Amino acid sequence: MRSVPYIHAVGSLLYLAVSTRPDIAYAVGVLARFNANPGKPHWAAVKHLFRYLKGTIDFKLTYSPDPSSSEIFTTFTDADFAGDPDTGRSTGSYVVKIGTGAISWRSKLQSVVTHSTTEAEYIAACSGGQEAMWLRSLFTELGLDLSTTSSPLLIDNMSSINVAKNPEHHGRMKHLDIKHFWLREVVNEGVLRVIHCPTALMPADLLTKALPIAKVQACCEMLGLRG
Repeated sequence: MRSVPYIHAVGSLLYLAVSTRPDIAYAVGVLARFNANPGKPHWAAVKHLFRYLKGTIDFKLTYSPDPSSSEIFTTFTDADFAGDPDTGRSTGSYVVKIGTGAISWRSKLQSVVTHSTTEAEYIAACSGGQEAMWLRSLFTELGLDLSTTSSPLLIDNMSSINVAKNPEHHGRMKHLDIKHFWLREVVNEGVLRVIHCPTALMPADLLTKALPIAKVQACCEMLGLRG
């Protein structure tokens, strides 16, 4: 493997994943974990990903008004509980959409080991909420008045929604770092509002785990990726 340009290949894929191809963000994140000591199976996976890109070379992010929503932007968050077999950590993700297309996304292994799906989803919601707050600040600087409106944060886990809304759930998760509880505060203040989103309509699902081809195609459509 010393003569194989694994790191350079993953770096090129990472550029695409960050810039215009959210559909490969999870796969690139997994491949990047083996940069220090890749093996032949990892190189085979890199080549497989390049073949996927070759087959979808015409895909591009497209934007148009969303007739089903009047929001300036919408944030979706998701997590795959204990998806990493080596560390037991979960992969969290968020996707922010304006109209029908994604403008911001992230797929990353969480920094702590969570005890349940609820915790993993809640931590992912915190990351998505931080991005939503930054975008609210950006749009305010651009001249939009968002002081009287709340921004939607869509989550597909009802337990994590209850934790974000109800203080009585604190006892079940008080072992988490205090930084994760700011989400409840901004929800109570009406800055963000958490909404349940069915898994079938969750575009961030593509950024947390490997999915069958039909689900990948559906998520690409929800992200605004079209050929």
